[in-house]
Amino acid sequence: MTHMTHWLNKFFALREHGTNTRTEILAGITTFLTMSYITFINPTLLEQTGMDKGAVFTATCLGAAFGSAIMGLLANYPIALAPGMALSTYFTFGVVLGAGYSWQTALGTVFVAGLIFFILSILPVRQLLVNSIPKSLKVAIVAGIGLFLAIIGLKSANIITGNTATLVTLGNLHQPGALLAILGFFLIIAFDALNITGGIIISILTVTLLSALLGYSQFNGIFSLPPSIAPTFMQMDMQHLWRPDLAAIIFAFLFVDLFDNSGTLIGVAHRAGLMDERGQLPRINRALAADSLAAVASAIFGTATTTSYLESTVGVKAGGRTGLVAVVVAILFLLMLFLAPLASSIPIYATAPALVYVACMMSRAFTEFNWDDVTEYAPSVITAIAMPLTFSIAEGIALGFITYAVVKLLSGRWRDLNATVVILAVIFVLKYMFLS
Repeated sequence: MTHMTHWLNKFFALREHGTNTRTEILAGITTFLTMSYITFINPTLLEQTGMDKGAVFTATCLGAAFGSAIMGLLANYPIALAPGMALSTYFTFGVVLGAGYSWQTALGTVFVAGLIFFILSILPVRQLLVNSIPKSLKVAIVAGIGLFLAIIGLKSANIITGNTATLVTLGNLHQPGALLAILGFFLIIAFDALNITGGIIISILTVTLLSALLGYSQFNGIFSLPPSIAPTFMQMDMQHLWRPDLAAIIFAFLFVDLFDNSGTLIGVAHRAGLMDERGQLPRINRALAADSLAAVASAIFGTATTTSYLESTVGVKAGGRTGLVAVVVAILFLLMLFLAPLASSIPIYATAPALVYVACMMSRAFTEFNWDDVTEYAPSVITAIAMPLTFSIAEGIALGFITYAVVKLLSGRWRDLNATVVILAVIFVLKYMFLS
Protein backbone atom coordinates (compact mmCIF):
# COMPACT_ATOMS: atom_id res chain seq x y z
CA MET A 1 0.00 0.00 0.00
CA THR A 2 1.52 3.30 -1.08
CA HIS A 3 1.74 6.31 1.21
CA MET A 4 -0.97 8.12 -0.81
CA THR A 5 -3.32 5.14 -0.68
CA HIS A 6 -2.77 4.85 3.06
CA TRP A 7 -3.52 8.55 3.55
CA LEU A 8 -6.68 8.37 1.43
CA ASN A 9 -7.87 5.32 3.33
CA LYS A 10 -7.33 7.08 6.66
CA PHE A 11 -8.74 10.49 5.70
CA PHE A 12 -11.91 9.22 4.01
CA ALA A 13 -12.29 6.12 6.26
CA LEU A 14 -12.52 3.85 3.23
CA ARG A 15 -12.30 0.57 5.13
CA GLU A 16 -14.94 1.64 7.63
CA HIS A 17 -17.30 2.31 4.73
CA GLY A 18 -16.53 -1.01 3.03
CA THR A 19 -14.82 0.44 -0.03
CA ASN A 20 -11.36 1.07 -1.49
CA THR A 21 -9.47 3.65 -3.54
CA ARG A 22 -10.06 1.98 -6.91
CA THR A 23 -13.81 1.67 -6.36
CA GLU A 24 -14.10 5.30 -5.23
CA ILE A 25 -12.18 6.61 -8.24
CA LEU A 26 -14.29 4.60 -10.68
CA ALA A 27 -17.46 5.79 -8.92
CA GLY A 28 -16.24 9.38 -9.21
CA ILE A 29 -15.63 9.00 -12.94
CA THR A 30 -19.10 7.48 -13.35
CA THR A 31 -20.76 10.33 -11.46
CA PHE A 32 -18.87 12.91 -13.52
CA LEU A 33 -19.97 11.35 -16.81
CA THR A 34 -23.62 11.53 -15.76
CA MET A 35 -23.53 15.22 -14.79
CA SER A 36 -20.82 16.82 -16.96
CA TYR A 37 -23.51 17.85 -19.44
CA ILE A 38 -24.12 20.92 -17.24
CA THR A 39 -20.83 22.43 -18.47
CA PHE A 40 -22.40 22.60 -21.92
CA ILE A 41 -25.95 23.53 -20.90
CA ASN A 42 -25.23 26.20 -18.27
CA PRO A 43 -23.21 28.55 -20.53
CA THR A 44 -25.84 28.20 -23.26
CA LEU A 45 -28.58 29.19 -20.80
CA LEU A 46 -26.81 32.08 -19.09
CA GLU A 47 -25.44 33.48 -22.35
CA GLN A 48 -29.00 34.60 -23.13
CA THR A 49 -28.83 37.05 -20.20
CA GLY A 50 -25.90 38.88 -21.81
CA MET A 51 -23.20 37.07 -19.80
CA ASP A 52 -19.97 36.09 -21.53
CA LYS A 53 -20.33 32.43 -22.55
CA GLY A 54 -16.66 31.58 -22.10
CA ALA A 55 -16.55 33.14 -18.64
CA VAL A 56 -19.70 31.27 -17.63
CA PHE A 57 -18.13 28.01 -18.84
CA THR A 58 -15.10 28.64 -16.62
CA ALA A 59 -17.32 29.68 -13.71
CA THR A 60 -19.41 26.53 -14.14
CA CYS A 61 -16.37 24.25 -14.00
CA LEU A 62 -14.85 26.11 -11.05
CA GLY A 63 -18.15 26.19 -9.16
CA ALA A 64 -18.66 22.46 -9.68
CA ALA A 65 -15.06 21.70 -8.69
CA PHE A 66 -15.20 23.86 -5.55
CA GLY A 67 -18.58 22.55 -4.46
CA SER A 68 -17.73 18.88 -5.04
CA ALA A 69 -14.33 19.22 -3.35
CA ILE A 70 -15.67 20.91 -0.23
CA MET A 71 -18.49 18.36 0.04
CA GLY A 72 -16.01 15.51 -0.15
CA LEU A 73 -13.38 17.01 2.15
CA LEU A 74 -15.67 18.62 4.74
CA ALA A 75 -18.62 16.22 4.91
CA ASN A 76 -17.10 13.02 3.44
CA TYR A 77 -20.19 12.32 1.35
CA PRO A 78 -20.12 10.82 -2.20
CA ILE A 79 -22.22 13.73 -3.45
CA ALA A 80 -21.09 15.91 -6.34
CA LEU A 81 -22.20 19.49 -6.92
CA ALA A 82 -22.60 21.79 -9.93
CA PRO A 83 -24.79 24.70 -11.00
CA GLY A 84 -28.37 23.44 -10.91
CA MET A 85 -30.23 23.32 -14.22
CA ALA A 86 -33.53 24.41 -12.68
CA LEU A 87 -31.90 27.31 -10.86
CA SER A 88 -29.98 28.39 -13.97
CA THR A 89 -33.21 28.31 -15.96
CA TYR A 90 -34.95 30.44 -13.34
CA PHE A 91 -31.93 32.79 -13.25
CA THR A 92 -32.17 33.30 -17.01
CA PHE A 93 -35.86 33.24 -17.86
CA GLY A 94 -37.44 34.14 -14.52
CA VAL A 95 -35.17 36.84 -13.13
CA VAL A 96 -33.33 38.41 -16.07
CA LEU A 97 -35.41 37.88 -19.22
CA GLY A 98 -38.72 37.54 -17.36
CA ALA A 99 -38.54 40.18 -14.61
CA GLY A 100 -36.08 42.44 -16.40
CA TYR A 101 -33.28 42.54 -13.83
CA SER A 102 -29.65 42.67 -14.89
CA TRP A 103 -27.59 39.52 -14.64
CA GLN A 104 -25.38 41.33 -12.13
CA THR A 105 -28.40 41.87 -9.86
CA ALA A 106 -29.39 38.23 -10.34
CA LEU A 107 -25.91 37.18 -9.19
CA GLY A 108 -26.40 39.38 -6.14
CA THR A 109 -29.61 37.54 -5.23
CA VAL A 110 -27.80 34.20 -5.61
CA PHE A 111 -25.04 35.46 -3.32
CA VAL A 112 -27.45 36.64 -0.60
CA ALA A 113 -29.53 33.46 -0.82
CA GLY A 114 -26.34 31.44 -0.36
CA LEU A 115 -25.37 33.44 2.72
CA ILE A 116 -28.82 32.94 4.25
CA PHE A 117 -28.61 29.24 3.43
CA PHE A 118 -25.26 29.05 5.23
CA ILE A 119 -26.67 30.73 8.33
CA LEU A 120 -29.66 28.38 8.35
CA SER A 121 -27.32 25.40 7.90
CA ILE A 122 -25.37 26.13 11.08
CA LEU A 123 -28.49 26.93 13.12
CA PRO A 124 -31.25 24.48 14.20
CA VAL A 125 -33.83 26.67 12.43
CA ARG A 126 -33.13 24.85 9.13
CA GLN A 127 -34.73 21.62 10.34
CA LEU A 128 -37.70 23.56 11.70
CA LEU A 129 -38.21 25.34 8.39
CA VAL A 130 -37.97 22.19 6.29
CA ASN A 131 -40.40 20.28 8.52
CA SER A 132 -42.94 23.12 8.66
CA ILE A 133 -43.63 23.16 4.91
CA PRO A 134 -46.44 20.73 3.96
CA LYS A 135 -45.33 17.74 1.91
CA SER A 136 -47.94 18.54 -0.75
CA LEU A 137 -46.28 21.90 -1.45
CA LYS A 138 -42.79 20.39 -1.45
CA VAL A 139 -43.63 17.81 -4.11
CA ALA A 140 -45.66 20.38 -6.04
CA ILE A 141 -42.57 22.58 -6.33
CA VAL A 142 -40.60 19.66 -7.75
CA ALA A 143 -43.34 18.91 -10.28
CA GLY A 144 -43.69 22.58 -11.18
CA ILE A 145 -39.98 23.01 -11.81
CA GLY A 146 -40.19 19.99 -14.08
CA LEU A 147 -42.93 21.63 -16.15
CA PHE A 148 -40.95 24.88 -16.18
CA LEU A 149 -37.90 23.07 -17.56
CA ALA A 150 -40.06 21.36 -20.17
CA ILE A 151 -41.47 24.57 -21.60
CA ILE A 152 -38.01 26.16 -21.65
CA GLY A 153 -36.52 23.15 -23.43
CA LEU A 154 -39.30 22.97 -26.02
CA LYS A 155 -39.10 26.73 -26.59
CA SER A 156 -35.31 26.65 -26.98
CA ALA A 157 -35.66 24.02 -29.70
CA ASN A 158 -38.48 25.98 -31.40
CA ILE A 159 -40.73 22.95 -31.02
CA ILE A 160 -43.23 25.33 -29.41
CA THR A 161 -43.53 29.02 -30.13
CA GLY A 162 -45.60 32.05 -29.16
CA ASN A 163 -49.01 32.77 -30.61
CA THR A 164 -51.12 35.90 -30.14
CA ALA A 165 -54.38 33.94 -30.11
CA THR A 166 -53.46 30.87 -28.07
CA LEU A 167 -50.34 32.14 -26.24
CA VAL A 168 -48.40 29.05 -27.32
CA THR A 169 -48.57 26.72 -30.29
CA LEU A 170 -46.58 24.08 -32.17
CA GLY A 171 -43.49 25.43 -33.89
CA ASN A 172 -42.13 24.70 -37.34
CA LEU A 173 -40.99 21.08 -37.13
CA HIS A 174 -39.33 21.37 -40.54
CA GLN A 175 -36.56 23.49 -39.01
CA PRO A 176 -33.24 21.62 -38.64
CA GLY A 177 -32.86 22.69 -35.01
CA ALA A 178 -36.23 21.28 -34.03
CA LEU A 179 -35.59 17.98 -35.83
CA LEU A 180 -32.14 17.60 -34.28
CA ALA A 181 -33.57 18.38 -30.82
CA ILE A 182 -36.21 15.69 -31.24
CA LEU A 183 -33.49 13.23 -32.26
CA GLY A 184 -31.45 14.22 -29.20
CA PHE A 185 -34.39 13.59 -26.89
CA PHE A 186 -35.04 10.16 -28.40
CA LEU A 187 -31.36 9.29 -27.94
CA ILE A 188 -31.38 10.30 -24.26
CA ILE A 189 -34.45 8.18 -23.56
CA ALA A 190 -32.95 5.20 -25.39
CA PHE A 191 -29.62 5.51 -23.55
CA ASP A 192 -31.44 5.72 -20.23
CA ALA A 193 -33.53 2.64 -21.02
CA LEU A 194 -30.35 0.77 -21.96
CA ASN A 195 -28.56 1.94 -18.77
CA ILE A 196 -25.77 3.58 -20.77
CA THR A 197 -23.72 5.88 -18.54
CA GLY A 198 -23.38 9.44 -19.79
CA GLY A 199 -26.36 9.23 -22.12
CA ILE A 200 -27.13 12.96 -21.89
CA ILE A 201 -23.64 14.08 -22.83
CA ILE A 202 -23.47 11.49 -25.64
CA SER A 203 -26.72 12.87 -27.04
CA ILE A 204 -25.50 16.48 -26.82
CA LEU A 205 -22.25 15.66 -28.62
CA THR A 206 -24.04 13.58 -31.27
CA VAL A 207 -26.47 16.38 -32.13
CA THR A 208 -23.60 18.90 -32.12
CA LEU A 209 -21.57 16.76 -34.51
CA LEU A 210 -24.50 16.23 -36.88
CA SER A 211 -25.30 19.94 -36.81
CA ALA A 212 -21.72 20.84 -37.72
CA LEU A 213 -21.46 18.20 -40.46
CA LEU A 214 -24.73 19.39 -42.02
CA GLY A 215 -23.56 23.01 -41.89
CA TYR A 216 -26.15 24.25 -39.39
CA SER A 217 -23.62 25.30 -36.74
CA GLN A 218 -19.91 26.00 -36.45
CA PHE A 219 -17.38 23.66 -34.87
CA ASN A 220 -14.71 25.58 -32.93
CA GLY A 221 -12.40 22.74 -31.93
CA ILE A 222 -11.95 20.73 -28.76
CA PHE A 223 -9.00 21.85 -26.61
CA SER A 224 -7.65 25.25 -25.54
CA LEU A 225 -6.60 27.15 -22.46
CA PRO A 226 -9.57 28.02 -20.18
CA PRO A 227 -11.45 31.23 -21.09
CA SER A 228 -10.97 34.22 -18.79
CA ILE A 229 -13.38 34.39 -15.87
CA ALA A 230 -12.91 38.16 -15.56
CA PRO A 231 -16.20 39.18 -17.30
CA THR A 232 -18.29 37.46 -14.58
CA PHE A 233 -15.96 37.22 -11.56
CA MET A 234 -17.16 39.28 -8.55
CA GLN A 235 -19.76 41.03 -10.71
CA MET A 236 -22.62 40.77 -8.18
CA ASP A 237 -24.70 43.95 -7.97
CA MET A 238 -25.49 44.39 -4.27
CA GLN A 239 -26.77 47.97 -4.45
CA HIS A 240 -30.37 47.17 -5.35
CA LEU A 241 -30.96 44.15 -3.11
CA TRP A 242 -32.70 46.28 -0.48
CA ARG A 243 -35.70 46.58 -2.79
CA PRO A 244 -38.71 44.56 -1.50
CA ASP A 245 -39.52 43.16 -4.94
CA LEU A 246 -36.20 41.27 -4.95
CA ALA A 247 -37.03 39.53 -1.67
CA ALA A 248 -39.29 37.04 -3.49
CA ILE A 249 -36.47 36.19 -5.90
CA ILE A 250 -33.97 35.68 -3.08
CA PHE A 251 -36.56 33.53 -1.30
CA ALA A 252 -37.13 31.44 -4.44
CA PHE A 253 -33.42 30.71 -4.84
CA LEU A 254 -33.14 29.91 -1.12
CA PHE A 255 -36.29 27.80 -1.01
CA VAL A 256 -35.51 25.68 -4.04
CA ASP A 257 -31.86 25.20 -3.04
CA LEU A 258 -32.77 24.32 0.56
CA PHE A 259 -35.32 21.65 -0.27
CA ASP A 260 -33.48 20.37 -3.33
CA ASN A 261 -30.37 19.80 -1.25
CA SER A 262 -32.24 18.21 1.63
CA GLY A 263 -33.97 15.79 -0.71
CA THR A 264 -30.76 14.95 -2.59
CA LEU A 265 -28.79 14.36 0.61
CA ILE A 266 -31.44 12.02 1.98
CA GLY A 267 -31.86 10.16 -1.30
CA VAL A 268 -28.15 9.60 -1.94
CA ALA A 269 -27.33 8.80 1.70
CA HIS A 270 -30.17 6.27 1.86
CA ARG A 271 -28.97 4.59 -1.32
CA ALA A 272 -25.39 4.47 0.02
CA GLY A 273 -26.45 3.08 3.41
CA LEU A 274 -25.07 6.11 5.25
CA MET A 275 -28.07 6.62 7.53
CA ASP A 276 -27.54 5.82 11.22
CA GLU A 277 -29.74 3.47 13.23
CA ARG A 278 -32.18 6.32 13.95
CA GLY A 279 -32.62 7.00 10.26
CA GLN A 280 -30.72 10.29 10.49
CA LEU A 281 -27.77 11.61 8.52
CA PRO A 282 -24.45 11.92 10.30
CA ARG A 283 -22.54 15.14 9.56
CA ILE A 284 -25.70 16.66 8.05
CA ASN A 285 -24.72 20.17 9.18
CA ARG A 286 -21.33 19.81 7.47
CA ALA A 287 -22.99 18.68 4.26
CA LEU A 288 -25.42 21.59 4.23
CA ALA A 289 -22.66 24.04 5.15
CA ALA A 290 -20.61 22.74 2.22
CA ASP A 291 -23.59 23.14 -0.09
CA SER A 292 -24.32 26.68 1.05
CA LEU A 293 -20.67 27.72 0.71
CA ALA A 294 -20.73 26.36 -2.83
CA ALA A 295 -23.80 28.50 -3.56
CA VAL A 296 -21.97 31.61 -2.34
CA ALA A 297 -18.89 30.71 -4.38
CA SER A 298 -20.95 30.22 -7.54
CA ALA A 299 -22.15 33.83 -7.36
CA ILE A 300 -18.58 35.01 -6.88
CA PHE A 301 -17.36 33.02 -9.89
CA GLY A 302 -20.29 34.22 -11.98
CA THR A 303 -22.90 31.49 -12.38
CA ALA A 304 -26.26 30.43 -10.97
CA THR A 305 -26.58 28.50 -7.72
CA THR A 306 -24.39 25.43 -7.29
CA THR A 307 -26.30 22.57 -5.71
CA SER A 308 -26.11 18.83 -4.97
CA TYR A 309 -26.78 16.53 -7.92
CA LEU A 310 -29.10 13.54 -7.73
CA GLU A 311 -26.90 11.97 -10.42
CA SER A 312 -24.58 11.16 -7.52
CA THR A 313 -26.74 8.09 -6.95
CA VAL A 314 -25.19 6.62 -10.11
CA GLY A 315 -21.77 6.78 -8.49
CA VAL A 316 -23.18 5.24 -5.34
CA LYS A 317 -24.63 2.45 -7.47
CA ALA A 318 -21.09 1.91 -8.81
CA GLY A 319 -19.83 1.38 -5.24
CA GLY A 320 -18.94 4.91 -4.10
CA ARG A 321 -19.39 5.49 -0.38
CA THR A 322 -17.13 8.37 0.71
CA GLY A 323 -16.11 11.92 -0.11
CA LEU A 324 -13.28 10.63 -2.30
CA VAL A 325 -15.91 10.20 -5.01
CA ALA A 326 -16.74 13.92 -4.86
CA VAL A 327 -13.05 14.88 -4.87
CA VAL A 328 -12.50 12.82 -8.04
CA VAL A 329 -15.45 14.63 -9.64
CA ALA A 330 -13.90 17.96 -8.63
CA ILE A 331 -10.60 17.07 -10.32
CA LEU A 332 -12.40 16.04 -13.51
CA PHE A 333 -14.32 19.34 -13.62
CA LEU A 334 -10.98 21.18 -13.43
CA LEU A 335 -9.74 19.15 -16.39
CA MET A 336 -12.98 20.06 -18.17
CA LEU A 337 -11.77 23.67 -18.24
CA PHE A 338 -9.61 22.83 -21.24
CA LEU A 339 -12.63 21.80 -23.38
CA ALA A 340 -13.96 25.34 -23.83
CA PRO A 341 -13.92 25.29 -27.67
CA LEU A 342 -16.09 22.18 -27.65
CA ALA A 343 -18.52 23.84 -25.24
CA SER A 344 -18.74 26.94 -27.43
CA SER A 345 -19.58 24.77 -30.46
CA ILE A 346 -22.75 23.34 -28.92
CA PRO A 347 -25.98 24.95 -30.24
CA ILE A 348 -28.91 25.57 -27.94
CA TYR A 349 -31.06 22.93 -29.65
CA ALA A 350 -28.46 20.29 -28.69
CA THR A 351 -28.91 21.01 -24.99
CA ALA A 352 -32.69 21.56 -25.07
CA PRO A 353 -33.50 17.80 -25.02
CA ALA A 354 -31.70 17.45 -21.68
CA LEU A 355 -34.06 19.99 -20.11
CA VAL A 356 -37.09 18.08 -21.39
CA TYR A 357 -35.61 14.78 -20.17
CA VAL A 358 -35.00 16.15 -16.66
CA ALA A 359 -38.53 17.56 -16.76
CA CYS A 360 -39.86 14.05 -17.41
CA MET A 361 -38.00 12.71 -14.38
CA MET A 362 -39.18 15.50 -12.09
CA SER A 363 -42.78 15.08 -13.22
CA ARG A 364 -42.92 11.82 -11.27
CA ALA A 365 -43.67 14.06 -8.28
CA PHE A 366 -47.28 14.30 -9.53
CA THR A 367 -47.80 10.73 -8.32
CA GLU A 368 -47.05 11.91 -4.75
CA PHE A 369 -49.92 14.41 -4.68
CA ASN A 370 -52.61 13.58 -2.13
CA TRP A 371 -55.39 13.05 -4.66
CA ASP A 372 -57.86 12.05 -1.92
CA ASP A 373 -57.93 15.52 -0.32
CA VAL A 374 -58.93 18.51 -2.45
CA THR A 375 -57.43 20.96 0.06
CA GLU A 376 -54.07 19.29 -0.55
CA TYR A 377 -54.05 18.54 -4.27
CA ALA A 378 -55.67 21.78 -5.46
CA PRO A 379 -52.89 24.02 -4.04
CA SER A 380 -50.36 21.51 -5.38
CA VAL A 381 -51.76 21.73 -8.90
CA ILE A 382 -51.86 25.54 -8.74
CA THR A 383 -48.22 25.59 -7.61
CA ALA A 384 -47.11 23.26 -10.39
CA ILE A 385 -48.97 24.82 -13.34
CA ALA A 386 -48.28 28.40 -12.25
CA MET A 387 -44.53 28.00 -12.68
CA PRO A 388 -44.49 27.40 -16.47
CA LEU A 389 -47.51 29.62 -17.15
CA THR A 390 -46.05 32.61 -15.27
CA PHE A 391 -42.52 31.73 -16.37
CA SER A 392 -41.41 32.00 -12.76
CA ILE A 393 -40.62 29.54 -9.98
CA ALA A 394 -41.11 32.34 -7.42
CA GLU A 395 -44.65 33.11 -8.62
CA GLY A 396 -45.57 29.43 -8.51
CA ILE A 397 -44.36 29.14 -4.92
CA ALA A 398 -46.21 32.31 -3.91
CA LEU A 399 -49.53 31.31 -5.49
CA GLY A 400 -49.22 27.83 -4.01
CA PHE A 401 -48.73 29.08 -0.45
CA ILE A 402 -51.60 31.57 -0.74
CA THR A 403 -53.95 28.92 -2.15
CA TYR A 404 -53.00 26.40 0.52
CA ALA A 405 -53.61 28.82 3.39
CA VAL A 406 -56.91 30.18 2.03
CA VAL A 407 -58.53 26.83 1.17
CA LYS A 408 -57.56 25.38 4.55
CA LEU A 409 -59.11 28.35 6.36
CA LEU A 410 -62.32 28.42 4.28
CA SER A 411 -62.84 24.66 4.63
CA GLY A 412 -62.41 24.74 8.40
CA ARG A 413 -59.10 22.88 8.27
CA TRP A 414 -57.09 25.63 9.97
CA ARG A 415 -55.43 23.06 12.24
CA ASP A 416 -53.51 21.83 9.19
CA LEU A 417 -51.75 25.19 9.03
CA ASN A 418 -48.68 26.25 10.93
CA ALA A 419 -47.12 29.63 11.61
CA THR A 420 -44.55 29.35 8.80
CA VAL A 421 -47.14 28.70 6.09
CA VAL A 422 -49.45 31.47 7.34
CA ILE A 423 -46.64 34.04 7.59
CA LEU A 424 -45.34 33.25 4.11
CA ALA A 425 -48.86 33.36 2.64
CA VAL A 426 -49.49 36.80 4.21
CA ILE A 427 -46.14 38.08 2.91
CA PHE A 428 -46.97 36.91 -0.61
CA VAL A 429 -50.43 38.52 -0.46
CA LEU A 430 -48.87 41.82 0.62
CA LYS A 431 -46.38 41.50 -2.23
CA TYR A 432 -49.15 41.23 -4.82
CA MET A 433 -51.14 44.05 -3.19
CA PHE A 434 -48.35 46.58 -2.99
CA LEU A 435 -45.45 45.50 -5.23
CA SER A 436 -47.00 43.99 -8.35
